[in-house]
Amino acid sequence: MTIVAIFKKVYENNGPLFTIILNGGNGLRKYTNNIGMQMILIAVVTAVAGEFKITPFSGDLFRIGLGSSAFLLLLVLLRHLPYVYTGIVTGVTVLAFRSVIDGFVSFETFSLIASMKTHLSASLYYIIFAVGMKQIQPYLPKLHPLLLAGVFSGIDFISNELELLTRSLIFDLPSFYSGQWLLLGATSVVRSLFVVGIFSSMMINQMRVVHNEQKKRMDQMLNFGSGLYGEVFYLKKSMDAIERITSQSYDLYGKLSDAGDKNISRSMLDITQQIHEVKKDSQRILSGLLKLFDRESASDMTLSEIIIFVIESNEHYSRMLKKEVHYEKRIGTDYATAHYIPLLTMLNNLVSNAVEAIDTSGTVRISVYEQANETVLVVSDTGEGIAEQNKDIIFEPGFTTKFNMEGCAATGIGLSHVRDIVRSTGGRLRLQASSPYKETTFVVAFSTDTLKIGV
Repeated sequence: MTIVAIFKKVYENNGPLFTIILNGGNGLRKYTNNIGMQMILIAVVTAVAGEFKITPFSGDLFRIGLGSSAFLLLLVLLRHLPYVYTGIVTGVTVLAFRSVIDGFVSFETFSLIASMKTHLSASLYYIIFAVGMKQIQPYLPKLHPLLLAGVFSGIDFISNELELLTRSLIFDLPSFYSGQWLLLGATSVVRSLFVVGIFSSMMINQMRVVHNEQKKRMDQMLNFGSGLYGEVFYLKKSMDAIERITSQSYDLYGKLSDAGDKNISRSMLDITQQIHEVKKDSQRILSGLLKLFDRESASDMTLSEIIIFVIESNEHYSRMLKKEVHYEKRIGTDYATAHYIPLLTMLNNLVSNAVEAIDTSGTVRISVYEQANETVLVVSDTGEGIAEQNKDIIFEPGFTTKFNMEGCAATGIGLSHVRDIVRSTGGRLRLQASSPYKETTFVVAFSTDTLKIGV
């Protein structure tokens, strides 16, 4: 049986246990936070894995099993453990475990002393191996995988040689077999490469998990930021309205005061003061929200990243609406911009409107290209289109064609606010074409110099 076959067989028979082990070390830490228990667990796993073996030399005095590979892998994963003590605990456990097995297998002829003599050298192997690993323990995170495999091979080779030498001394056997060093060296190299390969694979898998988690969090933050940006526009418009009302209210107070109507003028002044307090509170809220969009502390996104994010977000939205929507993107120009929040807000709302306009299935297309000194973004869909009588008023405040079952209008950002967001970044939004159940196209144009970083 080959070493690889042994590994495969042990994994198949100990799947749940190895699932814990192969969780990058974190599985064991979650399984038990006690260092002593972790050492015992390593010892038990090593003892059990060591029973899957091959015997390269005559008799059953020297065997190569999965135990050493499992021990090495666990030491690499749990670098916080005291290696020497872990080796001692593992060696004692292996010795006891194999002696117990001998007792069960040959109960009538079993001799504890003879069994312990047989397995003492294997116990010493793990102690010697742990001592060797202790020497490189601080350098494990810094070494290149191939160099790491070479060091592991050297430690394994020395430990195997000393194990074989100890066994030869105990049983008065020749200390050197024909081809011994070559076989042990090859075994050490294969076993070390195998362990380093598993360890590297687990680290890569962990990095992928972390990356996916970070991407998920970033997507959530971007969704939150783009949604919040739209709400800030609502608040800004409310602030402008409050400012006008405050001014008109104070003018009315002055006129009433000049007319000699003191009671009404006083009431009007109280109303003006209350409106002014609302204005100050709104200013404080707006100031706090605007800090979230501080360009100096913000990172940047490319146009392609913005479009991909918008498509991914609306893929979830279309599935939620149980619609089969195919998304197409055409990126004719691409560069980084610090204005990604308004672009996300604008594009996300245009695309979500496109998804809502589609009946059960259809296509949404997003394209970006440069024309003269402008960057042009185009969003089109194959939805139900915009009625002719509505084309002149779709950008008017309050316009909507979306009503719920109770007849209440939608409360999302309307096209008037999308247009205002586009204008705030120096852009233009227009409806290029639309007809019932044919393609509807919105075109947004920005100055390229405005969007590009450092311009």
